[in-house]
Amino acid sequence: MSEDYEADAVGYKHPPRANQFRPGQSGNPSGRPKGARNFRSELREELSEVVTVRDGEREIQVSKQRALIKSLVAAAIEGNQRAAASVLAICVRMLADADDDEAIDSVEDRDIVEAFSKRTKRAAAAGAKS
Repeated sequence: MSEDYEADAVGYKHPPRANQFRPGQSGNPSGRPKGARNFRSELREELSEVVTVRDGEREIQVSKQRALIKSLVAAAIEGNQRAAASVLAICVRMLADADDDEAIDSVEDRDIVEAFSKRTKRAAAAGAKS
């Protein structure tokens, strides 16, 4: 075969020269615009906004993230089992991310978190078997 034929070959992964992208031309001209935000950045911005919350007799200004955490912990303290499980799951996740064991101060707290972690792992394993 001649070199001209191989250079002009059309087939799999070799489109005709007329249909190839020109230098500087994008293959997706109407793609994601520059500066488009993803879900994580939108959520981070939304949670950082400040709101006014009533704390006892006074009103305080806190971020939405802080207000969410306060309400979740308050619900867990009042006896809401789902809220308590959520708080403990967040603690377990945060402790798994921490490199040192200094994150939990008391032995009693460490035992509670470890027991919860074991229980959730067993429940997940039982759910996977079903």
